[in-house]
Amino acid sequence: MTTTEVPVVLSGYGPVGREYAGLLTERAGDWAERYGVHLRLVAVRGRRDQTDVAGEIPPRARWVGTEDLAALLARTGAAAFAQAVPSDGAGTAADEAVTALRCGAHLITATKSHLLTHWAALERTARGAGRAVRLSAATGAALPAGDLARAGLRGFDVRGVRGCLNGTATFVLDRLAEGTPLADAVAEAQRLGIAEADPGADLSGADAATKLRLLAALLWGWDPAAVEVVTEPITDALRGGAFRQVAAATREQPGVVRVELRAETGVLAALTGPEKAVRYDCGDAGEVTVSGGRSSPRAAALAMAKDTLAAALEGGAGPR
Repeated sequence: MTTTEVPVVLSGYGPVGREYAGLLTERAGDWAERYGVHLRLVAVRGRRDQTDVAGEIPPRARWVGTEDLAALLARTGAAAFAQAVPSDGAGTAADEAVTALRCGAHLITATKSHLLTHWAALERTARGAGRAVRLSAATGAALPAGDLARAGLRGFDVRGVRGCLNGTATFVLDRLAEGTPLADAVAEAQRLGIAEADPGADLSGADAATKLRLLAALLWGWDPAAVEVVTEPITDALRGGAFRQVAAATREQPGVVRVELRAETGVLAALTGPEKAVRYDCGDAGEVTVSGGRSSPRAAALAMAKDTLAAALEGGAGPR
């Protein structure tokens, strides 16, 4: 089998970035043998420092100051630019994503902020450059909901999508149903590594709405920046009841995403712990549901690795 070399530049060396770098180091040989694609990490870039990679990643003390991103991509011959940086409001992630696409690299991203605010620009740039934007890690970590939305249901008459897209919310609502106070439920989720230090976006419904906006963009071509969001927050008043945080959108009501707290049956009601699920209403084809998928840095990194392999194997242009 002929093996294709895919030099990768990674931006972000937090928990997800470290796991992604580790996967490329540990499993690149296996993937090359199985898929004919050798994902070779050639550089890692932090906010203010960077390092070339030839085997093991050097200790942080040996990294140097960042160089111009376009120069780095050209020097390393990068075919993929992987983003595992925190969401930001300064536009840095968006600027670097556009630069990478213009330089001929596929964009693999776990970062949500610029997908929401710069979707149209990223799509235009990616299509012009003939490069893909892969975003599985931004739509549910290991849950392959994005794969279904962009390709698995291609040609299906998808009329609506709804699901439990935030594992912290599912966990906390289960604790509330048992009578646990909200503050204690959140603290338990944080101790277990399920909830972030600031769980505000999880409890308010903002994170679930973000993921649903991205799925709707893949399904129907909506611009996430133009989507109206209506959310219902999780509060202590729900203690003792059985509820799920359900994000939903329909083709008949374009540009609107709602996140509601609902009593559910079936797959959504059966979720446990931090599990997630998404259900697609496919008209004559019936409902298609995908569930499971761990929420963790390792799971997000695996989603990024899957997307990197897919970009190398399938190519494509635009968000996918």
